[in-house]
Amino acid sequence: MTIKDIARLSGYSIGTVSRVINQHPDVSEAARKKILEIIAQENFQPNSNAKHLKQSHSTPITIIVKGSSNLFLETLMEKAEQYLAQSGETANVVFVNERDNEVRQAVQICTERNPKGIIFLGGALENFRSDFGSINVPCVLISGWAKDLGYKNLSSFTTNDYDGARQAAELLTDNGHRKFLIIGGYRTKETDQVSSQRLNGFLSVLKEKNIPFDQNTQYVESMLTMEDGYEKTLPALQRLPDTTAVFGLSDLVAVGIMRAAHDLGKYIPEDLSVVGYDGISYTGYTVPRLTTIRQNIDRLVSEGVDDLLFRISYNKAASHKQIPADPVLHESIRDLSR
Repeated sequence: MTIKDIARLSGYSIGTVSRVINQHPDVSEAARKKILEIIAQENFQPNSNAKHLKQSHSTPITIIVKGSSNLFLETLMEKAEQYLAQSGETANVVFVNERDNEVRQAVQICTERNPKGIIFLGGALENFRSDFGSINVPCVLISGWAKDLGYKNLSSFTTNDYDGARQAAELLTDNGHRKFLIIGGYRTKETDQVSSQRLNGFLSVLKEKNIPFDQNTQYVESMLTMEDGYEKTLPALQRLPDTTAVFGLSDLVAVGIMRAAHDLGKYIPEDLSVVGYDGISYTGYTVPRLTTIRQNIDRLVSEGVDDLLFRISYNKAASHKQIPADPVLHESIRDLSR
């Protein structure tokens, strides 16, 4: 059962349910009684850790954003802050560099600030695997898959990036493309990392269609930023001038790819097709508009934050959910099949 389910059964808003669950005073007695009755019917028991946190003067929820130049995660952050505010909660926001250890930062925050819960926006699973064990407060990882880590206080809500990247590959191959570059992310042994899921999903379609792809030359690692996407695409396109399509593992990388192509005298989509991933608002304003795979930001945030707020106050098992992505067809793919 989620906060949304309780809201539906009680007839009260999600914000009201959240304020009751987190013991805020600005709720009518009638609403509080009805909502608590429904919670009791589901046999949820108060979280003893929540009582301890209240007694020890815990600070607001902390949001840790993985990457200081990631517009997708910044959009998640803004949505999370808005959703928390609707539930009567505030948040402290901390940005960490894409290559830094966000979990060690969380351990330090727990020691210094004693937050009632932590929202991780993005994260490297190797960091959670090695360092998360000392964190005891309820946490949720949004845009990352933590189910296999087995931590009882860590939920995760993410996009099905493997299937999303397969959609990108299907779009390009169905339009006759056979010579690809993939830009973005880093090689890792963690196959459930976001970049690995996107890379492997795209490559699975190429394999099924017997389209050759050499990872040593056609996959280029980069940070998920416009700047790095641009810098890494320039030499790649010069090295492989016959490339007809590029898949950027984020929309920001794809915007960098588009600029690099322009600076090399290539027109999009006439000379080069480009597909991004995330569905940030920028994709509707590039020239041409960027075709992308869109993540469902509203569901990621609402379900992730609901889960965290519930577990702060009640004993509830960690949840893990993958949410589908969908393609947004704009103007950056040329049909070569005609």
